[in-house]
Amino acid sequence: MQLTVDISKYPLADNYIEPIKGFIEQLHRHDGLHIITNTLSTQVFGDYDTVMAALQDCIKWSFQEYGKVVFVCKFLHGDLRP
Repeated sequence: MQLTVDISKYPLADNYIEPIKGFIEQLHRHDGLHIITNTLSTQVFGDYDTVMAALQDCIKWSFQEYGKVVFVCKFLHGDLRP
C-alpha cells in the first residue's frame, strides 16, 4: 500500500531553521522514500511500512536532538505526488 504524508515541523526555539533542516536530512537517509520540500511543508511518498518506519525514527531523533517541537502531519492513502 502506498502512502503520502504532508509534514510541518514547528521547533519551539528561536533558531528554528536548523531543526527543520536536520529533520529533512534524516528523512533523506532512509531508502525507498520520495521526498519533496517547499516553504510550507515536507511531503513524503512511498510504501506505507517504509514511510511509517522512517517517520518513527526521524521524529524520535528530532525530539532527542532538539527537544520540544511540534509536528503536524496529514496522512493520505496512495501516492499523490504532483
